Amino acid sequence: MKVEFKRVPALDKCFSILDFFARKKEPSGITEISSALSINKSTVFNIVYTLTDLGVLENNSNKFRFGAKLYLLGKMAEKGSELIHNIHPYLEEISQKTNLSSFLGMRAGLKAVILDKAESDFDIKISSEIGTQIPLIAGAHGKALLSQLSDARIDEILSRITLRRFTRYSCVDKKKYRKMINEVRKKGISVEREEYIEGIRALAVPLNINREDLQVAIWAVGLKSQFKDEVISKYSSFMKEIAEKIENQFSFRKMCRLDESAL
Repeated sequence: MKVEFKRVPALDKCFSILDFFARKKEPSGITEISSALSINKSTVFNIVYTLTDLGVLENNSNKFRFGAKLYLLGKMAEKGSELIHNIHPYLEEISQKTNLSSFLGMRAGLKAVILDKAESDFDIKISSEIGTQIPLIAGAHGKALLSQLSDARIDEILSRITLRRFTRYSCVDKKKYRKMINEVRKKGISVEREEYIEGIRALAVPLNINREDLQVAIWAVGLKSQFKDEVISKYSSFMKEIAEKIENQFSFRKMCRLDESAL
């Protein structure tokens, strides 16, 4: 039976704009969007700024692009998302063996978005909600995510941001920060000693899941009192072992898909 309903023109225009961004794949301004879609400029203005306020789009100098919330909604919309579904058991393993809270996150512009987590059983623990957006330049997770980008892309990002002093331990020198990213590439892990929040330490490992368009990482976070210097080396080795298991799993899945497509 056909259901009668009154179509909402504003939603049609909204999705036309989202489709425009999906095809354009570059930041665009109000005038450009209006001209390309033949939609009144004031209408485009109101829709785009509403989407920006909702976190679906991001505004950078009046040029708009997809925002972190849209990435998150897309990932969460996949029931049992392959990425989340396959990595979650490893997050649980990290938390159980280290008593630290563990997270899976991805880069979305200049933010890191938490996609999944496994919290420590300790009464006092570090906790963040799934969907939380963290500054990309804050802490171990940011350097792990940035390390997956090309040199040119890293330099472009650093050229247009100001490194923020979150704590007295934060690095605000761009040359030193760039070297720290290179160290993550060499060692395969990012170590943070209270750079983002005083009293909090973290380890982050970049993940190669055979998706050039997606930078993801896992990280473990805990209080300085439970994350002492003497365990950093041990936990670092463990985190890198976990990352290798995850990457091998995704490499195997890619090989299987290629074999199937060749049949």
